[in-house]
Amino acid sequence: MNDQISIFTDNPEYEAFVNKFKPKKTTDDCYTPPKVYEAVKDWVCEEYGVNPDNIVRPFYPGGDYENFSYPKGCVVLDNPPFSILAKICEFYLDCEISFFLFAPSLTALSAKNVCMRMNHIICDACITYENGAVVCTAFVTNLGDRETVAQTAPKLGAAINTAVRKIKKEQVRQLPKYEYPDHVVTAALINRYSKYGVDFKIKRSDCVRISALDAQKEKGKGIFGGGLLLSHRAVAEKKAAEKKAEKKTEKRAAEKSEIHVWKLSDREWEIVESLG
Repeated sequence: MNDQISIFTDNPEYEAFVNKFKPKKTTDDCYTPPKVYEAVKDWVCEEYGVNPDNIVRPFYPGGDYENFSYPKGCVVLDNPPFSILAKICEFYLDCEISFFLFAPSLTALSAKNVCMRMNHIICDACITYENGAVVCTAFVTNLGDRETVAQTAPKLGAAINTAVRKIKKEQVRQLPKYEYPDHVVTAALINRYSKYGVDFKIKRSDCVRISALDAQKEKGKGIFGGGLLLSHRAVAEKKAAEKKAEKKTEKRAAEKSEIHVWKLSDREWEIVESLG
């Protein structure tokens, strides 16, 4: 059959089985989003007078920071493996190589052998890295005042958090806003009634399941998650539930001008009339 569905389609158990064999990423695989890195770089260049052309990034898959060719006068600005951060900092301090490195905020002061030899920039930044890990991030450096061991950096934190918000906004899929006829109910709408403490039931004889309205099918659209086409009797009960919910909620979030109102087709009205 042409409409036969594979057993692997939308199969959570199969997905879980496949995922077991995919390489797992840890915080050592925290690939920095470019917008975040640029925000940090701009702050570092302005704060310490660093020439962007002198910045190097030795930490990449398969890279060897100890044998990396560091140009004279360079500054390492990178996100290293957090599990060996203390060892990395000790190497740069001993070799007198300038660095500004990402670090986990909550454990930024934990490296007892090197803590007092560098500065810790605590800036209230929460970064979602490209591997999906969300890490409260600080920075460690030997740039600037050598007498300072820890400090805040409000402007740096604000720049990073602004970059993170921009990334999230770009990643969020903008879904269309629909309003369905009274004779259609979705799980999302029933959930709303439950949220506001409204009792609402639909009898099997008062509905049929639908995946899309005829008007939607013409445009290649559908009801997300499916819905129920209701009888007149069920609609009356739905309207009563809606009134109760409206009393407990504030102004509707979506403006009418932003909502596409779907209508029932003649065929669907015939089904409605046959229900109940």
